[in-house]
Amino acid sequence: MGIINVTPDSFSGDGLLGDVGAAVELARRFEAEGADILDIGGESSRPEAAELDPHAELARVLPALRAVREATALPLSIDTYHASVAQAALEAGADAVNDIHGLRHDAAIATVVADSGCALLAMHNQRGRPHRDVAADIAAGFAETLRLARVAGIEMGRIILDPGFGFGWAPEQNLEMLRRLPELWSLELPLLVGTSRKSTLGFVTGAPVGERLEATAATVALSIAGGADVVRVHEVAEMARAAKVADAVVRANWRQNL
Repeated sequence: MGIINVTPDSFSGDGLLGDVGAAVELARRFEAEGADILDIGGESSRPEAAELDPHAELARVLPALRAVREATALPLSIDTYHASVAQAALEAGADAVNDIHGLRHDAAIATVVADSGCALLAMHNQRGRPHRDVAADIAAGFAETLRLARVAGIEMGRIILDPGFGFGWAPEQNLEMLRRLPELWSLELPLLVGTSRKSTLGFVTGAPVGERLEATAATVALSIAGGADVVRVHEVAEMARAAKVADAVVRANWRQNL
């Protein structure tokens, strides 16, 4: 999954606010480099970022999403937790909703997803929640998201779960999360992991945000080894190669890549 941020304040410094041409160029480059899905977002999810008004969010994402939809046939996800933004983005050509609150912030978003028949990428967000045990906290969050999905009528086969690396965890807990990914296999749903450029990698390596390529690659490979089916990244070409090698080991499918 290639990240396309149309924000002015992305933690990673890659925001493309208002530059629709740059978003299209990035989408085409990501497709050429091996992306399988593109994730378009208009609100920064960095810690302590203010919640964006849905109208302002729509003004950011819709022009870019429409232009990217015309430029590529790749599946597009809209990174939002607002039902109104999700609805408008789906009408503009998005194929999936990527909700960093796992249906737990805006109750109406579950209905939007159910009615549209789109895919749901649902994160467990630990921010503001008490900590007990990393894997148990994630499992409890997933259980509530899946409950809300069932109530809304969202088919389980359309859901991908994200344990929320970097969302309310200390660095040590983020690292523990990667070690314990296999404990989430019992849900029998695909897993998405997003570690790209995040502060935990800087905590470990001492590298600033623009110099975390190798650290990201390490966590991408470890995530796949732990069972991740989707990895959300800023550098598609390099991470696609890392994923191919990890898949060759974990899934023994290297011949399919020749």
